[in-house]
Amino acid sequence: MTEHITYKPHGVCSRNIDIYIDSENDTVESVKFTGGCPGNTIGISTLIQGMKIDEVIAHLKGIKCGYKNTSCPDQLAFALYEYIQNKNNQEG
Repeated sequence: MTEHITYKPHGVCSRNIDIYIDSENDTVESVKFTGGCPGNTIGISTLIQGMKIDEVIAHLKGIKCGYKNTSCPDQLAFALYEYIQNKNNQEG
């Protein structure tokens, strides 16, 4: 089953992240950033397509953009982490 989540990132140039998740397999189907650096956000979206959520989080968490304490990839990892936490809370 495909789930769609929308996340409003903080501290970055992108204004919105739309994430489509295969909830049965915990994989990322697709991601679309609104705003941000187009080449980077499209590249990230393409690279993580079909990856397990835990892998995406492990690869992207903690990446910084220049002088900022976060980045678009880091914010995506945070959104996916929140998704997993909410899913686990609902199941448990």
